[in-house]
Amino acid sequence: MTTHVLLLAGLQNPTVRRRYVTTRALLAQNGHPEFYETLLELLGCARISRARVEHHFAALPDAFEAARVVLRTPFPFGSDISDAARPIELDGSRELIECGLHREAVFWMVVSYSRYQKVLAADAPAGMHQQFDGGHRELLGDLGIESFADLQRRSQLVRAHLPRLWKVAEGIIASNPQVED
Repeated sequence: MTTHVLLLAGLQNPTVRRRYVTTRALLAQNGHPEFYETLLELLGCARISRARVEHHFAALPDAFEAARVVLRTPFPFGSDISDAARPIELDGSRELIECGLHREAVFWMVVSYSRYQKVLAADAPAGMHQQFDGGHRELLGDLGIESFADLQRRSQLVRAHLPRLWKVAEGIIASNPQVED
């Protein structure tokens, strides 16, 4: 949600898939380009290589298809796991990677993979969920999240950066003549 704060401060659409790309441009335009790397650090992908992101992306189409086939339970954003949504779900990530924005693709890949896993856990035959669990955990592991304790530490790190995030957001708001009291 760190990007949402900044995007809303800049009156930008807080899109999910392209949020990091849009935030990077907003920060550069408002004199805070250095803060972008901080956001990537908070996500855990600042140092991830393109090859590693491509490795994780290679597992997504099969997980998507497995979830699409078994989806029965109504889930928030369940419509994202459909033939109609395939270009956004998969091609969108591939496009970011191919444009050299592999780190920016990571957030959407994690969101997508997590949705697939949720569907598979609820609706797939026994054992099918585990077939894709390893790839999901591997992706999270590359972001430094291998346990609940890791997730708690990351959450604390994000909270510790909130004052700086808010200061940057206030600067964006102050420099934008379209923002009114």
